[in-house]
Amino acid sequence: MRVVIGSDHAGFELKQMLIDFIRELRHEVLNVGTDGIDPVDYPDFAEKVGKTILGGQADRGILICGSGVGASVSANKIKGIRAAICHDSYSARQGVEHDDMNVLVLGARIVASSLARDLVRIFLAAEFTGEERHKRRLEKITALEDKR
Repeated sequence: MRVVIGSDHAGFELKQMLIDFIRELRHEVLNVGTDGIDPVDYPDFAEKVGKTILGGQADRGILICGSGVGASVSANKIKGIRAAICHDSYSARQGVEHDDMNVLVLGARIVASSLARDLVRIFLAAEFTGEERHKRRLEKITALEDKR
């Protein structure tokens, strides 16, 4: 799987650790920044992650900021991106299986690195079920996006 990963300055260190971990899981990784701990704005990296997925260069994305909230809000403004903050394994799996979540958002100041690795592993292993009720709900989400 091709995975795009991005973060603001607060998520930089966790992002760097996760890049190596994702490669250990035998996935391709595309790092869209940031490249250090100097303050930057998380919406810029949410946009880069989203556009990379929508452009077909990646299958899924991981986005990290301090709490995960700002990055999640920003990513979900991009039509076709379904991002969620997940700080537990159930949400990381179920978000993909039921909601076809394509961006996992983590709060670097909230989750420890060991939990972050578990969440990424679970997120990348999960698959959308394609059940009729889930497809119907996704169609409704798309309709909401089209009303903007």
